[in-house]
Amino acid sequence: MPTPLSLLRRSQPKRRTVLPPLARRIVRLNNGFQLLFNLLWWMPVFYEYQRQAGLSDSQIFGIQSVYYVAFCLLEIPTGLVADRIGQRRCMQLGAAVMTAANLVPVAAPTATGFLLHFLAIATARSLVSGASSAYLYESLHAHDAGDHYVQAEGTARALGLWAKIACWPLVGVLMQLAHSAPYVLTAVSAAGSLVCAMALPPVPPHLAPASRVPAAERAGLWTSLKQTASVLRTSKPLGPLMVQGVALFTLARICQVNLFQPLLLAKAVPVAEHGAVLSAMTVAEAVGSSRPSWVRSRLSDTAAVTVLSLVMAFSLAATTASGGAGTIGWLCVFAAATGLAFPVQRHLINAAIPTTPYRTTLLSLESIIDRGVCALVALAVGACLAANRLDTLLISAALGTCLLLGIVSLALRLLRRGPTSAEAGL
Repeated sequence: MPTPLSLLRRSQPKRRTVLPPLARRIVRLNNGFQLLFNLLWWMPVFYEYQRQAGLSDSQIFGIQSVYYVAFCLLEIPTGLVADRIGQRRCMQLGAAVMTAANLVPVAAPTATGFLLHFLAIATARSLVSGASSAYLYESLHAHDAGDHYVQAEGTARALGLWAKIACWPLVGVLMQLAHSAPYVLTAVSAAGSLVCAMALPPVPPHLAPASRVPAAERAGLWTSLKQTASVLRTSKPLGPLMVQGVALFTLARICQVNLFQPLLLAKAVPVAEHGAVLSAMTVAEAVGSSRPSWVRSRLSDTAAVTVLSLVMAFSLAATTASGGAGTIGWLCVFAAATGLAFPVQRHLINAAIPTTPYRTTLLSLESIIDRGVCALVALAVGACLAANRLDTLLISAALGTCLLLGIVSLALRLLRRGPTSAEAGL
């Protein structure tokens, strides 16, 4: 397995070998798990559903705030749980919690019920967020199929996006036929993801990274935290790569959640067309996610993530000089770049983590950093929108992204030029 610094020096991905039968089964089951676990049928209608249940706007958005805080607080504890009980078991637990979570609004459509619903979803997603990526990465490497990881990660993401494209237009009609249908269908999908997780084979014990670490080093929460910090400190590229991922994740999250509708409304795009625009963006992202080899064949992985993040930033900035149709086009470019970048960035982070039983905890740490930065940026977005300074915000985001990625690129370049003894110690 290549060391983290040798990974940074690689200019092109290796030619992928043929997937062994067991590795092919793992990829297929992972595709099913990711598609069904993330298929939230209620997403397009949950605001209206809660309003019809009698919740006020302050209650709805207050619950959302609690959800994000809970997600951040749960990331490290659930990462430690996954590293101790196994990533596959953690995925199974997350799918079971997700199934139960989506039945709560059906049984208790109240403010308390929806609060419990979102707290349970935060728990389920934090259980799975790092564990699923770590399981796929370690399982494929254990079966000598690690060079398939990027494509497998991208395909799973793309299939989930295509499923949303197919299912979300039906939700409004289904809700009219059976009011609780969006939540029941989401629970059924989550139960299907549990079946996939139960069918996933365990990583062979003699090949699992945890088996190569003495049990004494894994005993106790405090020892686990110290070992995790030690891995973060010794894997020198990991910190800069996490910062690089922050730029990517923040741009994607802020655009898709916070800026999507305000930007279209500022360009006088009718609300009735917003769903079609979101579908077009999702198609572009799905196509990009399924073809990470398009960019990996031309750029190194670190350069690919940097270039694609810059494309995302300047696509948003370009909307300031565009009309409605031009803005929609730039948003689709943004979405395609997002789809191409995410699988490659996942691979970079996983490859920068050396053999360790704390992989999921480290991935959870990255997730906390991502969401923490998003929370701060969201405050700035709200202030700029209130002051009617959307164009200033988009241009500032592009310039800030350039500065951040420039610092990361410089740090990675210095690591590449460092003494070979530093690499030997990773």
